[in-house]
Amino acid sequence: MPLFFCINMSWNLPLDKLENFKRAKKYKTLPVVLTENETKRILFYMEGIPSLIVRLMYGSGLRISEALRLRNKDLDFGYRQIIVRSGKGAKDRITMMPEKLVQSLKSQVLLCQKVHKKDLANGMGRTLLPGALSVKYPNADREFGWQYLFPSRNRQKDPRTGFVHRHHISETTVQRAIKIAVTKASLKKNVTSHTFRHSFATHLLRSGYDIRTVQELLGHQNVETTMIYTHVLNRGGFGVKSPLDS
Repeated sequence: MPLFFCINMSWNLPLDKLENFKRAKKYKTLPVVLTENETKRILFYMEGIPSLIVRLMYGSGLRISEALRLRNKDLDFGYRQIIVRSGKGAKDRITMMPEKLVQSLKSQVLLCQKVHKKDLANGMGRTLLPGALSVKYPNADREFGWQYLFPSRNRQKDPRTGFVHRHHISETTVQRAIKIAVTKASLKKNVTSHTFRHSFATHLLRSGYDIRTVQELLGHQNVETTMIYTHVLNRGGFGVKSPLDS
């Protein structure tokens, strides 16, 4: 049907039907998801702190902002879980701690302790606290548990409070490392930090975990948001046998 004819038809539709006609034109783009092999290829070309952060995003379903804002007290090695504080929607949640990352995370905590002790010795060692905790617990900003798990190399001055503190490393540092690794892995997909969270969810569903569990791990308020990953699994014929192969 010619385009101009479709437009003319829409002009003659009642207002309520016209609204439905417009809504039908909207669609959601499916997220980019890596295969298990593609994920391994990217991780092979990553190293240092960015590598650990990306492994956390893929292994625990974290957003990059959530991974960077992790505090040392958010790691529960006893229960092998990670507490994500004030995630999207200002809600806390618990997600898994990959067994393969336990030793690396413990080493990172030890590194943070050394950095924090050095800062304290230099009369610093304070950090920014979430919400109104700085008022409720005046000395908590010097406690090790509240220090960022992935601290920045440099200290900076907070324009609001005036005190110098050590923030977490920047998203740009991680994104740049991902881009370099994707290029080295010769992948043509548009891979971003969020791709690893998408891949986490899709691979769990493909392994047979129920969608409600995946919803909780991701911190989605509505299961409909998580449902998009079931569409990703169906893309390209997953679960459907081509007639050519019959």
